[in-house]
Amino acid sequence: MVPPNFFSREGIRLTMTNYRLGGYLLVAIGLLNLRYQTGEPGVVRNSIIILAPGALVLILSFIPKTAAMLHSKTVQKISIVIGLAAILFAAIN
Repeated sequence: MVPPNFFSREGIRLTMTNYRLGGYLLVAIGLLNLRYQTGEPGVVRNSIIILAPGALVLILSFIPKTAAMLHSKTVQKISIVIGLAAILFAAIN
């Protein structure tokens, strides 16, 4: 039995894998931020700022019509900027 090639047209495309890993990363950072800054003022707001883009990307990457939209170079560049901004916000927060 041959294992599936996840980087081909038949499997999950590499772009979607990158989107999903980035989404999981932002969700994890947001939840860690919520846990380790418990008691600080504005922690829920700050965690949602980090967590929301990740959750949105995860949801959009599993819907076929929006997943096709995510393959656009413009959308890829915008999502990279938003993801890096959220990670930077988490680091300085």
